[in-house]
Amino acid sequence: MGKEYPYPSEDSAIRWISTEWLEEHLDDDLTIIDCQPNIHDYIMGHIPGAIYLNPALFRVPKNGLPGKFVPIEVAQKLFRRIGLDPKKPAVVYTGVGEFKGWGDGLEQTMVAFCLALYGHKKVHVLDGGLTKWKKEKRKVTQKFPLGIEESNFKANLQDKFIIEYKEFKKTKDKDDVILLDARPAGVYEGKGPWPKAGHIPGAINLPWKTFMHEDNSRLLKSDKEIQKILKKHNITEDKTIICSCGTGREATNEFILFKFYLQFPKVRLYDGSFTEWTAYPDNPTVEGKNPR
Repeated sequence: MGKEYPYPSEDSAIRWISTEWLEEHLDDDLTIIDCQPNIHDYIMGHIPGAIYLNPALFRVPKNGLPGKFVPIEVAQKLFRRIGLDPKKPAVVYTGVGEFKGWGDGLEQTMVAFCLALYGHKKVHVLDGGLTKWKKEKRKVTQKFPLGIEESNFKANLQDKFIIEYKEFKKTKDKDDVILLDARPAGVYEGKGPWPKAGHIPGAINLPWKTFMHEDNSRLLKSDKEIQKILKKHNITEDKTIICSCGTGREATNEFILFKFYLQFPKVRLYDGSFTEWTAYPDNPTVEGKNPR
C-alpha cells in the first residue's frame, strides 16, 4: 500500500507530497515556491503558479563567520514579499537547473527548513522536485504569477531547532547524543576548503545523499531503505540527534528528515557546523573514517 500524501500526519510542520498530489491540487490555495539555484532556471521553466525564492537569501555573515541564518526580521520581510500566508500550505521544490546545472537538491531542504524555522506550520516538500515533475512530462511554464501582493506574515523563530556553539560544545559528547556530519566521506575523512582537515571529534559520517536516490537527489529513498540506514548507524529516536555539516546547508536535509519525516522528538541543527568549529584554532579535529 502506497503512502497517503501529504505525509506524515497533519500535525507536522513539514510534510512531503508526490508529484501526482501536486498536479491534482494545482488549483488549490497554495503558495508554490521555486527555489532553483539560479533565477534564470526559474525563468526558463517552472511549475505553474510558482514564485521564485533564492535559497541563498537566508544566510548572511555574523560576527565574522561567513554564513549564519538571517535575523527574524529579514526572514519575515522575505516571506511577506512572496505573499506567504500562514493559512496556506507552502510547496517547495527545486531542480538541477536548466541554466547552469548548479542544483544539488539541497535548495528545497534549505528553504523548507527556513520556512519552518521562522514559523510557517504548513510546509510541503515536493518529493523528487522539478526533476521528477519534468521526467513525468507534467506541465511547466514561463509565465510569472503576476499580481501576488505582499502579505502580513508574522515570523516566529523556532529557536529550539538550532544549537549554538557554546551549547554544542557542552552537549556533543554526551552519551544520549548522536552527532551527524552530512558532508561527503572524502571531506569528512580528509581535506576540504577549511583551515583544518577532517571532522569534529565524535561526529559520525552520514552523507546527506545516503538518504536520496542516486539519479535524483531531490527524491527520498523508500522507508525500508531509510530504516536500514538508521539500523546500520545505530540511530534511534531515544537519542538527541545533532545534524551538522560544513556550513549548515547539507544538515538541513537530515534535520527535516529526522524531525519531520521520521518524527524523532529531539533533533537540533548546528548551523555553524565545521566552519564555525574550525574558526577556533584550539578546537581539535579528527582525520580518517572513525569518529574519534
